[in-house]
Amino acid sequence: MKTNIYKEMGISDEVFSFGDEILNSLKDRFQRIDETAEYNQMKVLKAMQENQVSEACLLGTTGYGYNDIGRDKLEKVYASIFHTEDALVRPQITCGTHALALSLMSNLRPGDMLFSPVGKPYDTLEEVIGIRPSKGSLAEYGITYTQVDLLPDGSFDFDGIKKTLLDNPNIRLATIQRSKGYQTRPTLSVERIGELIKFIKDIRSDVICMVDNCYGEFVETIEPTDLGADMVVGSLIKNPGGGLAPIGGYIAGKKACVENAAYRLTSPGLGKEVGASLGILPQFYQGLFLAPTVTASALKGAVFAANIYEKLGFSVHPSATEERFDIIQAVTFGKSEGVIAFCEGVQEAAPVDSFVTPKPWDMPGYDAQVIMAAGAFVSGSSIELSADGPIKEPYTVFFQGGLTFPHAKFGILKTLQKLVDRGLVVL
Repeated sequence: MKTNIYKEMGISDEVFSFGDEILNSLKDRFQRIDETAEYNQMKVLKAMQENQVSEACLLGTTGYGYNDIGRDKLEKVYASIFHTEDALVRPQITCGTHALALSLMSNLRPGDMLFSPVGKPYDTLEEVIGIRPSKGSLAEYGITYTQVDLLPDGSFDFDGIKKTLLDNPNIRLATIQRSKGYQTRPTLSVERIGELIKFIKDIRSDVICMVDNCYGEFVETIEPTDLGADMVVGSLIKNPGGGLAPIGGYIAGKKACVENAAYRLTSPGLGKEVGASLGILPQFYQGLFLAPTVTASALKGAVFAANIYEKLGFSVHPSATEERFDIIQAVTFGKSEGVIAFCEGVQEAAPVDSFVTPKPWDMPGYDAQVIMAAGAFVSGSSIELSADGPIKEPYTVFFQGGLTFPHAKFGILKTLQKLVDRGLVVL
């Protein structure tokens, strides 16, 4: 019966059998992912119970949003989960890049320097910083930038980091990107991030350490704020929104850092006091509640994809057997046709817009054409089954998401079927 429905959905017996063989070898790996999800589920539930989330918290406000108990309580829940002094969780934060820009612009002042000890930031931050000139960038406000690249083996250049910190007393904030972005360097574990933060703080205790936590929430049992991060920042249409949040972002951390962000988001003198939640709070709360198990489904999809494509001889990052620290799986095809076929397969597997063919286009914030496949219930939601990549060498596609593992599995089989049909893969 199972093979029949897959055949009706366009998956050949050959592709299905190949995938099934891979899947049978992953039972122990999937069990460990489920154990992490169970721990994180209890952590979220504990935070909601301890902060006494009630039915009244789901009602929301309009207008100015004064005395929005549901909004304020949700921020306490986030602070409890991340073990921080405060949090800002708002639908007015439009995306992950906005959350990061908000954190940087509110905690840096003219004359300060921003420092990345992990090399090049994610593409969309280049214009925020001013690496690529853009209106309203940090550079336009007199904030400079420096970075120290990772060493060739992906480890931290501690000597370079120390020298940079000592040579530049105007460094105010260090930004640490947890996930790889459109790179093939390793995603950073929370343990490695903690090691880096301790190293920075031992040299310069005054430097704010901010972690771009996108794609990493609930992948491990601890978060960067458990090991010294002053701020963690992320998007609600990724892991913590659980596929239900239709918009939004969060900043959790030291009270002063969060307050600065709130004053920048709204207005000096107003800060967190305003910002109506409208009717969005049920999705925010329920999405957060579901986030640990949804993240686990996406992780299983990433592991499945890595094992499929590594066995076929492609370079995959992380490898099939590596421990996971985010939900992203990179597959390098070496040619644009592979990236495009993969994305077309993901799109055809979608519940929404499955009939649409994705095409490379000049997407704002990127230096090359980008192809994106995401037939999602929430536009641009990358916790849902999605894939994207820049059309440039080495022609790598980045796969993530899947609200349920059966959907992630089908999407991966669909990509393989597309590659087989085009003669780009031989089983």
